[in-house]
Amino acid sequence: MRIVGVLDLAAGRAVHARAGAREQYLPVTRVAGAPIDPGDPIALATAYLSQLGLSELYAADLDAIAARGGQDTLVAALVRLGAPLWLDAGVSSADQARHARELGAATVIVGLETLRSYDALAGICLEAGVGTVALSLDLRNGRPVCAFPNDDPPEVVAARAADAGADGVIVIDLARVGMNVGLDLELIGRLRAAVPAVTLVAGGGIRGPDDLSRLGDAGCDGALVATALLEGRLSAADVLAARSRQPSAMR
Repeated sequence: MRIVGVLDLAAGRAVHARAGAREQYLPVTRVAGAPIDPGDPIALATAYLSQLGLSELYAADLDAIAARGGQDTLVAALVRLGAPLWLDAGVSSADQARHARELGAATVIVGLETLRSYDALAGICLEAGVGTVALSLDLRNGRPVCAFPNDDPPEVVAARAADAGADGVIVIDLARVGMNVGLDLELIGRLRAAVPAVTLVAGGGIRGPDDLSRLGDAGCDGALVATALLEGRLSAADVLAARSRQPSAMR
């Protein structure tokens, strides 16, 4: 199972995401129970990789997502750490996807909250290349958060994204992020059935190793984690154990 350490980036700092209220996010001050310089993104990423045994990073450029300009210098510095980087930077066009790849992103994230249409997603997938695009299925209290008119339930959105060429689907309920409330496993089961041929990753609300086990049992290929790592509820040993297991509901 893939465990990916999340960095939420705002104005050059790593901030702690909670419930999707981005204007209230505060700088990260601790990881794995140990202090870091407040908001230091490189220190946080280094701790994820060297202390907690992660091998992949996820950077959410909150400035780019909010159309305030991307933090390209910081993204490039994260890429130089050598771990594959999943980059969520408000990509909604083929040109933006190309730019993300030029920065060094291994996986280009296309957020449902900024996606213009399924046709736009198809163009992004064509530009970025096979194996490099994942749709972030952004939800709030179980309902898709869309930038375009859409009444589809989450599993239909996921299936249409796969049809458009997305190689992965990330399900994340913004209301659960950082709130220590667990995940909607029934929804994840429906998504796994809807998109059996793509990588399925979940994030938002993971409390500890038991939640990672439940995600594996539900068929998830990976998990995005921040708060449980920051607060020390997931250790290096927990990460190693989770990474050694295969999802139970295999594609």
